[in-house]
Amino acid sequence: MKDYRNSVLIAVILFVMGLAAEAQVGNFLQRAKKTVTEKTNESAGNVASRTLSTRGNAIYVSLEKGSARAEGTKDAPMKDIQKAIDKATNGDMIRISQGNYLGNLDRGWIQIKGKYVSLEGGWNDDFTERDPIKYITRIQPSVEQRGTIGQGLLMIEATSDKNSHIIIDGLFFDLGLVHEYAKADPTDERFGCPEGCETGRIMPVGNPPNKTIRLIGGKVAGKFIVRNCMFLNASFNAIIMTNMGGDWEIYNNVFVSNLYASCEINGGLNQNTGAHLSTVDFHHNTVLFSWPTTKEMESMGYGYRFKNGADHNVHHNIFGCNNFGALDGGWDDSNLPANKRKICSAYDNLFFMNKGDLVIAGTSGGKWLYVPSKRFEEVEMLTKYENNRELPSTSKFKDVIDQAYLKGFASLKVMTTESYDPNSAANLYREAHGLNKQGTSTTRVSMFGNRYNFDKAVQLFGAEPGYGAQLPIGN
Repeated sequence: MKDYRNSVLIAVILFVMGLAAEAQVGNFLQRAKKTVTEKTNESAGNVASRTLSTRGNAIYVSLEKGSARAEGTKDAPMKDIQKAIDKATNGDMIRISQGNYLGNLDRGWIQIKGKYVSLEGGWNDDFTERDPIKYITRIQPSVEQRGTIGQGLLMIEATSDKNSHIIIDGLFFDLGLVHEYAKADPTDERFGCPEGCETGRIMPVGNPPNKTIRLIGGKVAGKFIVRNCMFLNASFNAIIMTNMGGDWEIYNNVFVSNLYASCEINGGLNQNTGAHLSTVDFHHNTVLFSWPTTKEMESMGYGYRFKNGADHNVHHNIFGCNNFGALDGGWDDSNLPANKRKICSAYDNLFFMNKGDLVIAGTSGGKWLYVPSKRFEEVEMLTKYENNRELPSTSKFKDVIDQAYLKGFASLKVMTTESYDPNSAANLYREAHGLNKQGTSTTRVSMFGNRYNFDKAVQLFGAEPGYGAQLPIGN
């Protein structure tokens, strides 16, 4: 009897172990299937189709059918994104129909502060169909908002929960109607207007009425995703944010004609205790015409910046016509132990007409090194570097770019003239007071930060299969 019970017990144990093993194999196969499916979608150009589930409620916003006092349901949508954000709680998703949203009382900007709330644009007016290209949800202020816009069009601060997430999906940001530009007169070299461009050069930023305004700014801890968005004509970075610990993903976006840089993510944790806890996966983005800070073009003008304090993974992007460098690798953290330094990769990217595909500091003399994509394997800071190359000559991508804008950039000239008149009224005054006499210097450019047309920028989605921003896929 005892032997029989032991036999039964052994049989039960083996049966349970078999079920457990079968479950483990099943889980493994399910994970493998999911991974293969995601990779297949990406390889087919469907990178924009991936989703991240939300655990909260859906709040609906419609400029056309919404009401300021509505509850935010699909049948009774709200009218203002900011009021929907203020009403939302952690985990909620705000679904936004087509239209131009300008914040409370059309002040020109919105903010998410102290909560984890996601924004999803690109819906039609009755929320039965989503297509971010067909039903454009934009934040596009104009001269009427000068003076009421804050530091950026969307400011986010959420640092309390590293297990939560924020998704910004299908919003198109544009500051081109706010800035002051020189006249669109190609016959006068003072205006920096190539033939066919809709404006002359941008007037000095920091001098009224032009302010330094970003498109998305702030700091976030936890998962942060920006996808299927457009970033146009920023005067101070398209995205400049601080990663306070979390895995970030920025993908399937179009960046065009932004000053300073198109994307700059800083690590906000102590590197001695928080190394490798902040990551950024920047992929399948189209990044064009990143401009320097001033028309003298002495600094900045980057596509993506490998800033300290975060690990960066950059792949399957298109970087073109970035005035100083497609990638900024000039940030040194070699004072840290080797296992605390940032980990950077750049692979499977396409480049064309950048001053440098990767810009790094020289070993001496203070000069920069402009590294072409074909030599990335020689750059020690890159952990992965394979398959970076020039945009193929057979590609039709360049044909989709505004041809007047591209031609103007290809023939860009910076002209500096100096003059010295010892008998000018100013110099005679200086001489009388024991001051040194001075000359004058004038810099003129054939192009700088000119406004890029909104509708032409939208056409860049899906322009190069498998690289850069693909056509967003609706729900």
